Amino acid sequence: MIEKQISRGIIHTYFEKMEKCLELDVAIVGGGPSGIVAAYYLAKKGLKVALFDRKLSPGGGMWGGAMMFNQLVIQDEALDIIKEFGINYNNYDDGLYTADSIESTSALLYHAVHAGATIFNCYSVEDVVFKNNVVSGVVVNWTPVLREGLHVDPLNIMAKCVIDGTGHDSEICKVVARKNGIKLNTATGDVIGERSLDVSEGERCVVEGTKEIYPGLFVCGMASSAVGGTPRMGPIFGGMLLSGKKVAELIMQRIGK
Repeated sequence: MIEKQISRGIIHTYFEKMEKCLELDVAIVGGGPSGIVAAYYLAKKGLKVALFDRKLSPGGGMWGGAMMFNQLVIQDEALDIIKEFGINYNNYDDGLYTADSIESTSALLYHAVHAGATIFNCYSVEDVVFKNNVVSGVVVNWTPVLREGLHVDPLNIMAKCVIDGTGHDSEICKVVARKNGIKLNTATGDVIGERSLDVSEGERCVVEGTKEIYPGLFVCGMASSAVGGTPRMGPIFGGMLLSGKKVAELIMQRIGK
């Protein structure tokens, strides 16, 4: 019966995909532009990468542009990334370009998956795994489970490195800080407490805030700027694209790719 075959096909292939991702080189939390770009460059180099996003449609704030005006502004520094992804763009002003947000977001997701990254939607990361004082994986659950407050145990995904790409909430950084007794002063990037995280305030393209801030934990995009205290800049996505590429480069150096 075709109805049974349809259900079997979905169930069998989904759990096959999920089982392959129980042990990763890199787990990325948050499917905004920086996380997707990081997934693309890491997968392109042959690393085993999975991205976990709590929304039904990954892409972060890119889909809506600003106030649902679905256009993006891209800085000159990130133009090579736009070209690599085959995204159409227009000259706008000195060092600035515009692009359609729907095309841009779709292109990032398409190329990340075709490079070899796996993207899981409707997943929330509620905790991290520590091994020998190193961030070594993430603890995941269905987003609707957490939203409804249901008592359902999560699953563990092991990874050599974890990227926090959760935006200004910098959720994974906060989990690591809380579990290790670290207090972050997000106004200056300084750290208060016996132990410290290596954070710095991002510049115009927030790349300077992209680094390994705790063994095994990296930050990118607005998560890195939030840790460093940089204010939200609005729908200017060049810095976030660059941040995703930069964190991928740092991880490849760490892993030796």
